[in-house]
Amino acid sequence: MSDKTELEKLRILLPHWIEHSHSHQEEFRKWATVAKDEGKADVADLIEKAISAMNEANNALEKGLDSLGGKVEGHHHHHHHH
Repeated sequence: MSDKTELEKLRILLPHWIEHSHSHQEEFRKWATVAKDEGKADVADLIEKAISAMNEANNALEKGLDSLGGKVEGHHHHHHHH
């Protein structure tokens, strides 16, 4: 059997990127709360803006994934944190 095509690889990568982005957003929300609690509402607002921009990026990635036929069934990746 031949190697995966580039588009098949992309169908595997896109869900990983989306999931990875979501995990970062959770961390950002935590730190936005810390900033707000420490009296830095301006910083919290900027972090919230970043989260909103990431949501827009994820929406675009999800549309791209849908256009490619959605997630590859049966593919499980191992998520690693940085």
